[in-house]
Parts: sequence; structure tokens; C-alpha cells
Amino acid sequence: MIIDTLAKEGRTYTGLAGLDTARLKAMRNASLRACFNRLDDTHYRLEFEGRILDREYINDAAARNVNATWYSLDSMQGGIVWIAIGCNHRVDYSRLVPVALRKVRMLLVLGNDEQLRKQLGKAVPNIVACRTMAEALHHAYTYEAYDVKVLFSPACNDGTPTEALGEAFRYEVNEL
Repeated sequence: MIIDTLAKEGRTYTGLAGLDTARLKAMRNASLRACFNRLDDTHYRLEFEGRILDREYINDAAARNVNATWYSLDSMQGGIVWIAIGCNHRVDYSRLVPVALRKVRMLLVLGNDEQLRKQLGKAVPNIVACRTMAEALHHAYTYEAYDVKVLFSPACNDGTPTEALGEAFRYEVNEL
């Protein structure tokens, strides 16, 4: 099987990992088996929320750290309008610079945008601070570019539950 045929918006690594997970689920150790069975229950991880005017909206609210967001950005094809959360505590976003240079066309920041702007400003010249998810999605919706996907991937943990973030994104996408 060719990897390109398997690749579908970030599901390559997840799919390949799933092959290993299938084997692990067959293990005899009940506690290990139970642990790996919970992997199927991951919500808000690269979930397709909808397509509006040929623009896909992807909910990745579970990506609450830089590594998870790097994976999401790297696995997507085409340009990205990225919605992130700016945190008040020290987060090193420098690992995201190479992937942001290649893929991110616009960065919409909920909350404090100072660190994201400082560390990614040269990689993403179009950074906009937004007060609400509705405002961020309005910017994403009106962004004049073709072949972009809108990705909500927080990249930090601001204390808001993942479910609340994921549902807020889903609700606002449905309101567009």
C-alpha cells in the first residue's frame, strides 16, 4: 500500500498507530488491553466539523501542547488558517516555526497573543488577536485565500476543559 493513498488529513500516523494498537488490544493483560481500548474514545482530535464554501473546519481541541499541535499542522495538506490559544505562562512555540513557515497562512489567537506573536511573527506575518471563538471563525471565514483549511489546535492548556473548547468551536462553525 502506498502511503499517499493512506494519507487523509492527519490520519496516516493515526492509522499506522492503529495497526499497532490493534495488536496491543489483543494482549492478554487485562489492564493493558483496557488502557489501549480507550484510545478509540479520543474526541476533538482532528475531527472534521464541516465544509463551508469549499473550506474545511477541523476541530483539534485535544491538542493542548506544542507537540500535539505540531503533529496536527504537519499532517495536514494545503494552507492552514490556524486558531490557537495564547497562554499567560511560558510556552516555547519555537518548534512550530518550520511547519508554520510551510503551511500556516494566518494565525488567529484567542487570549494573550504576545508569545505567539513574538516567537512565530516571522514565520506567520498575518497574526490576529481575537476575543472570542466567534470572532476568530469570522476572520477565518472571510480570509481571502483558496485551498486553506481552518484548524482549531490550541497548542497550550489554559485551564479550560477540552470538551468546552471543542464544543465552542463546533457550535460556532455551525453558526457560520
